[in-house]
Amino acid sequence: MTKPFTGRHMSIIMIGGFGIVIAVNLVMASLAIGGFSGTVVKNSYVASQNYNGWLDRADAQDALGWDVAVSRDARGMVLVTVQNVPEDAGLTAIVRRPLGVDDRRKVTFTGSPAAGFRSVEPLPEGRWLVRLSVTSGKDQWRGESELP
Repeated sequence: MTKPFTGRHMSIIMIGGFGIVIAVNLVMASLAIGGFSGTVVKNSYVASQNYNGWLDRADAQDALGWDVAVSRDARGMVLVTVQNVPEDAGLTAIVRRPLGVDDRRKVTFTGSPAAGFRSVEPLPEGRWLVRLSVTSGKDQWRGESELP
């Protein structure tokens, strides 16, 4: 003999189902908030006022014809190779983690445009975003790439 399906059974199923949905949403929201390390821009309206200037600088950068490539060797050293760059060009770089803890570091390089650049210290394991700036006189190339 089976017991009849009552309103109490339905209430337990409904509360259990919504409880699972709410618990999953809370976990996902806390993971999303904890994985973002900062703001992209402080004020989006002010940033939008500079947009045309950014496009002009990007066009000037493309007109330079400079090629920059970033990689990492087995020991964790950051390697930067450049082509069509003047010999007096200088290189600066800042690396940061794309997710999680806000870990930013300035990277110091040795080398030259002809021989390539190599970081003085290795980067720890993990994913990194590298923001490079190559400068020669008033000419500047900027870019960002990911190191796996």
